[in-house]
This record gives sequence, C-alpha cells and structure tokens, in this order.
Amino acid sequence: MIAYYILTGAIYLISSIVSNKLKSKFKHYSKVSLQNGMSGKEIAEKMLADHGITDVKVISVSGQLTDHYNPVNKTVNLSEVVYHERNAAAAAVSAHEVGHAVQHAQAYSWLTMRSKIVPAVQISSKLSNMVIMAGLVLSATGSVLGNNIFLLGIALFAVTTLFTFITLPVEYDASNRALAWLENKRIVTQQELVGSKDALKWAARTYLVAALASLAQLIYFILMFLNRRN
Repeated sequence: MIAYYILTGAIYLISSIVSNKLKSKFKHYSKVSLQNGMSGKEIAEKMLADHGITDVKVISVSGQLTDHYNPVNKTVNLSEVVYHERNAAAAAVSAHEVGHAVQHAQAYSWLTMRSKIVPAVQISSKLSNMVIMAGLVLSATGSVLGNNIFLLGIALFAVTTLFTFITLPVEYDASNRALAWLENKRIVTQQELVGSKDALKWAARTYLVAALASLAQLIYFILMFLNRRN
C-alpha cells in the first residue's frame, strides 16, 4: 500500500503543478486586451454563426474555469470572466467551447464515442473504488470471492481510464478548430493568437495529466491483482 500512496501523492503533485500553471497562464493572458474589443460571449456567438449553428445558446455560469459545452441542452457555458471580458484568454476559452458545439453539429466521431460511454462512466466512477476496496478487504481475509471482486473493480476503473483517453482527441480537436477560426477570421492579432495558443496548450495538458494518472493507477491495480494470484 505504501507504493500506492507514493503513486497517488506523485499524481496529485503533478496535477497541482499543471493546474496552477493553467491558472497562472489564464491570469496572464487575461491582461492581453483584444484590439477588436469583442467579449467572450460575442466571440462565441460569432463562431457559432460562422458555422451555421443556430440552435446553441451562449450563457454565463458562476465559478472559475467552469467553462464547458453541454450537448444535452445545447448550451455553451462560459464562466463570468470569460463571458464578459475582452482579452486573449477569454477569446481562447470561448472559441474552444464553441469548438465542441461544432464537433457536436458535425457528429465528430470521437465526441460521439465519448457521449455513448458517458452512462457507463458515471456508474463505474461511482463504484470502482468501493468495489476495489471491498475486493482487497475480502481477499485479505482469505475469501475466494475477494480476487474476483477486485478484478471487477479493476474492470470498472478501466472504463473511466478509457474515457480519459477518448477525451484527449476531443479536447485537442476543439482547440485546433478554435485557433484556426480565430486566425482565419482575424478575430485576434498574431500577438493575441500566441497567447490564445499558450492558454489552450496548458488547458490540454490538464486532460493529458488526468489520462496518464488514470492509466498509472490502472496498471498499479493490475499488477497488484497479478501478484495476489501468484
């Protein structure tokens, strides 16, 4: 178990570093005002219009870095600072979230795949850790069922790991769509574009770290299971 705590601690440390770096980048590029004077809301609405999307609303939500696209009710949800502000960070985030709306409208294969496994992920994310712990406790008492329950927990955890990796191309593609549109439509200057790219690069790294962290934990559980069988 010591190895597990070390692994968990290392994952937490790396995640915290990347998360803090993202916040730092967002704060920095929030000071780079757009020459066109457009707010995040206006940029999002223009990108939707340019792609012929008329059934998606742009709304404001509370919190920091809470921006997301909701495919269920077709809303681009922008945090208050992104919704109202007129800077490179707001431009990058708003365009990125609209990138997901464009993916949805065009039935982007990776987004479709991710949406299909969401129900399974919701179940597995709630149960995996409890099932794994139950399996470990039972196997420690000599129960024959212990290893089987542990294996079931690993299978559930594998579903969440798969989801984190399917998320990667979805996020990177949304950023690529956003940056291409920002540049092609000359929404931002070259200097502002550099800031938008850097901000989205660090946002993407949070998803990459999450995926690698989940994979590392999955491998650890698998190795633990194999050692218990020998």
